[in-house]
Amino acid sequence: MRACAQGVADYLKQVGLTSRGLVIGYDTRFASEDFAATAAEVIAGNGIKVYLCSKATPTPVISFGTLTQKAGGAIIITASHNPAIWNGFKYKSEFGSSAPPEVETELEKRISHIISSGKKINKMPLAKALAQGLVEYLDLAPIYFQHVAKLINLDELRQARLKVIVDPMYGAGAGYLRTLLSGGVIEVIEINGERNPLFPGIQPEPIAANLDKLSATVKEQGANAGLATDGDADRIGIIDEKGRFLTQLQVFALLALYMLEIRSERGPIVKTITTTSMLYRLGEIFKVPIYETAVGFKYVAPIMLAENALIGGEESGGYGFRGHIPERDGILSGLYFLDFMIKTGKNPSELLDYLYSKVGPHYYQREDIKFPEGKRQVITNRIKRNLPESIDGVRVVKLDTTDGFRIILADTTWLLIRFSGTEPVLRIYSESNSLSRAEKLLELGKEIAGV
Repeated sequence: MRACAQGVADYLKQVGLTSRGLVIGYDTRFASEDFAATAAEVIAGNGIKVYLCSKATPTPVISFGTLTQKAGGAIIITASHNPAIWNGFKYKSEFGSSAPPEVETELEKRISHIISSGKKINKMPLAKALAQGLVEYLDLAPIYFQHVAKLINLDELRQARLKVIVDPMYGAGAGYLRTLLSGGVIEVIEINGERNPLFPGIQPEPIAANLDKLSATVKEQGANAGLATDGDADRIGIIDEKGRFLTQLQVFALLALYMLEIRSERGPIVKTITTTSMLYRLGEIFKVPIYETAVGFKYVAPIMLAENALIGGEESGGYGFRGHIPERDGILSGLYFLDFMIKTGKNPSELLDYLYSKVGPHYYQREDIKFPEGKRQVITNRIKRNLPESIDGVRVVKLDTTDGFRIILADTTWLLIRFSGTEPVLRIYSESNSLSRAEKLLELGKEIAGV
């Protein structure tokens, strides 16, 4: 942890950002606040001002705080959506976005050098740093709430006759949606809102497998929708009024449609290769360009900034919006989704039907398969040998190896096989015009990889 913080301090010195200070925040995982305090001691020990979050804070709130403080970047102690035994160290740029690949590489090089060389790590006791004004506690929630109120009509949302179940999954997003929507007619019921670093019974990733309780609560309460945010609240999961999970690809397309049609905004859409081809159809309908990147918001954010993109997103359930931050925000995504429901008078399942009336039906499947790390190259070689020229009589028109192996068919159906960037997991994805075909493609993907 100290080596990571020293690497960030050295980087800030190199690029001339030390005078702007650094924001440090953390989530609800075990000892996250202690790791954040340790990082603050190192940054302060290097003579750099630290704005230290006074409580567990969502990643998008910290990212926005980086902009409002005009800081040189941010350190966030979080493992996001990963299992309870994990914790992590995130670095955000001065733009409030994920660090681009070249910055990530530079940080990794510096941290590795610090560890291997035994270089001295500068540090200052937290009490001393506080006394000297090098560390200042900061609650970023109020400025975030003020900003969100400028992006969306909260009063209209509060007066909507809706019942919404919110599941922050024991994470840093607890209380945020409830607070933003309080004071009106809308009924917001929060579950799993207490801090519990064990994330009992779930992994804090808002996908179907982890949202049984939310789904059941929506049905029991007769709610209009369920909204779940992951461990650090930069991702969103949606449950419809029937208790069914809307896939991340469906939600991305729905949010894009909301921005284009309901808000009448125009601008590029940035998608990773694992997201839906529905976006290409929306691009045609509304005459906006689509940019595609490798997996990871660190690839999405630079294009959002360079092209003033309207929306950017990835298959993990993370979506960013123009006028906010070039970063994922599960809280704002949830508010925009509710606004879509209010403006159209439709429940989530009806919104999906409305989307399909414009772009045609699209069904998505994904399966994650753990494997021994030593087998990575064996699996890669097997995939290369087994790549098909056609599937079910439909010709393969493109093989995209930007990030893994994506097979695109003549009818826009696609299959992707790629390794996780953080775990020894092989991920297989598919999207087609029927659920049965998407499931069949998934099985074919496993055959190709031999897993």
